[in-house]
Amino acid sequence: MLGYHFSKFDPDENAKSPFAKLLDLFTELLQYTNGDPSEALHWLTQLDKQYKLTDKDYGIGDFIEDLKENGYLKENDRDGSFKITPKTEQAIRKRSLDEIFGKMKKSKQGNHRTFKTGQGDEPNPETRAYEFGDAPETIDYTGSLKNAFINRGIESLNMHQDDLEIYETDFKSQTSTVLMIDISHSMILYGEDRITPAKKVAMALSELITTRYPKDTLDIVVFGNDAWQIQMKDLPYLEVGPYHTNTVAGLELAMELLRRRKNPNKQIFMITDGKPTCLKIGHKYYKNSFGIDSKILNRTLNLAGQLRKLKIPVITFMIANDPYLQDFVKEFTEVNNGKAFYSSLDGLGNYIFEDYERNKRKTVR
Repeated sequence: MLGYHFSKFDPDENAKSPFAKLLDLFTELLQYTNGDPSEALHWLTQLDKQYKLTDKDYGIGDFIEDLKENGYLKENDRDGSFKITPKTEQAIRKRSLDEIFGKMKKSKQGNHRTFKTGQGDEPNPETRAYEFGDAPETIDYTGSLKNAFINRGIESLNMHQDDLEIYETDFKSQTSTVLMIDISHSMILYGEDRITPAKKVAMALSELITTRYPKDTLDIVVFGNDAWQIQMKDLPYLEVGPYHTNTVAGLELAMELLRRRKNPNKQIFMITDGKPTCLKIGHKYYKNSFGIDSKILNRTLNLAGQLRKLKIPVITFMIANDPYLQDFVKEFTEVNNGKAFYSSLDGLGNYIFEDYERNKRKTVR
């Protein structure tokens, strides 16, 4: 006999364990301590003292032991120092993804859909007659056998080319993205932490691409006085330096990275809070932080024009409200024929997600 079993509702039954609760907070703190677990644990201990995060049955010491046992933390036997593991780095990226892109709907991996049909890799229900050159794996065998029965009868089954039907396939585009992050000193000036939200977005975008769009590529470039490429695993440890803003160096490196990518769909996301203030000429740096320098501006706009000719749009996310800085971004965007978003720190992730998702529905050209 079928029936239902009722039991008393327990609101704590599906609650997170003490370890899981503290792990969420610990991974959040790691983003503000640039991946330093000792500093994050110090902050966590202070928060516990103030807000009573633990109880007599489970303390911060127990949490540290669980971190080590579960592979989140490594302890140096010689000096007792701590270091986070790749498992923790992924947990930070996943947390950033859940926080920023948490409302994202599920779909199949890697499908930047276009409105084109042809020799793609996403089958759809529509069929058509076989043509020379069509891939054998796209043949609709049920429909083809039915055609053979209709055309030649059941008694002597012979299948000819004109019996064959194939499934139409939708082409799925591949996108190569370079994410540029400004790490000049202004990203922590004026009492506002701009680098942590930028890192958080970069980690979320990295996790999004590697898990949902594995056919896409993401290269990450940081730029200050110079520009250099970093790996996804380096993001939690990224720090602002005593740098000026060499936007030209960042764009040149992004162009070089995208040149190596063979697919035609390329774009640059640039997160910055200011104007370009630096150039490297030979072995020397040309710097001017006092307003928009025409020499630096002309080089920057020249690169914007080169990228336009290469059909590589630059999508700029400006996290500063100064009108003259926004005027620079507007001019840069017009020359490049790209896009610009003037975002608050809280809205930065939503802007990038929306633009990336919008581009997945079309071929970027």
